Amino acid sequence: MPKDINSPEHNDNRSYDYSGVESEERKEYAVIESFIEGPSSVIDLGCGNGSLLHLLLQKGKCNRAVGVEISESGVEISRKKGIDARLGRIDEPLPFGEEEFDFAICNVTIQMVMYPEILLNEMKRISKKQIISFPNFGFYKNRIDHMMKGRMPKPVLFGYSWYSTGHIHQLSIDDFKELIDHTGGLEIEKFSTVWPGGSLKDTLTGMFPNLFCLLPVFLLRKTA
Repeated sequence: MPKDINSPEHNDNRSYDYSGVESEERKEYAVIESFIEGPSSVIDLGCGNGSLLHLLLQKGKCNRAVGVEISESGVEISRKKGIDARLGRIDEPLPFGEEEFDFAICNVTIQMVMYPEILLNEMKRISKKQIISFPNFGFYKNRIDHMMKGRMPKPVLFGYSWYSTGHIHQLSIDDFKELIDHTGGLEIEKFSTVWPGGSLKDTLTGMFPNLFCLLPVFLLRKTA
């Protein structure tokens, strides 16, 4: 069985080594797929091993699939799946034209880059719509964990320790909304939670997403 690079047993998620991890199935993929009107041109910034783009290709949501990834092994595996994967950072000016893509995706990666504000600005520049997900630092279990233990909460790190994770810019949903306002020219078109529960939990998440949503997925669109 291939190793799971997202499991705490892997000890460190900063190595970005996808060797032996040819594919992944993650719960947010279905939400992201539902946001995309296919067939569309899609770029995945921080595409990993290309599993998300490969799914979109299989589902007919993609007529052009481009990925940018800092990991050489991720780029190599992505290319084997027919993805135009390129090696590089995503939080600096990108070599793509204005609105070259219908959708730009950054899935559970914005908290791992040095310059998230540059990343969002570049997504806005190169695409008509933007899809972004991240672990919500304001999630109630994180708040309780931090309050009771006085340490960096583990739920937001998915079991890793503060010193063995690539999460360098923890943020909440309210923090992300502030970044959208700071960037300007963007608005939220859709919002979804990855793990819907019973009716009460759905209601609470809808009323207080910053408190009850662990992994939000946003669809943004340009207003200017």
